[in-house]
Amino acid sequence: MLFRETELPGAFVIELEKYEDERGFFARSWCQKEFEARGLNPRTVQCNISFNKVKGTLRGMHYQVPPCAEAKLVRCTRGAIYDVIIDLRRESVTYKQHVSEVLSSNNYNALFIPEGFAHGFQTLEDNCEVFYQMSAFYSPEHQRGLRYNDPVFRISWPIEATVISDRDRNYEDFKE
Repeated sequence: MLFRETELPGAFVIELEKYEDERGFFARSWCQKEFEARGLNPRTVQCNISFNKVKGTLRGMHYQVPPCAEAKLVRCTRGAIYDVIIDLRRESVTYKQHVSEVLSSNNYNALFIPEGFAHGFQTLEDNCEVFYQMSAFYSPEHQRGLRYNDPVFRISWPIEATVISDRDRNYEDFKE
């Protein structure tokens, strides 16, 4: 696995190190030792799949607060998504900044999102599937969100949102 740190410290794009032959390729997509060697949370307690029927579907921006803050490893296993993370760690030099990455079933990349980040994505194709590995169990009372178009974050989504939940559309403006 090849780890490429984003502009937000602690968040990494993870590319497969492929071993190819006439059959195709083989690659590790997760290794506890490699995550630990970089100081990343390797814990996985829950895995989720998100299936999205329509191009332009927007999910996010979601996170959980302590004691249930979660690290995520996100991979698009079918189709393509525009994945966005926002650094919400108040002590961070990149507080309130965001980065984006296209994850697809063609590029096989994953995004490691540390605790303290909000996460969301928009589908770039119909019938997209996204696979998440989570370091903490889902906790409804610790779940929070930011509006996808909150002016504080100035996220430029690549296409118009075609499907978005009322909850995601109606989060209040960000407050310190």
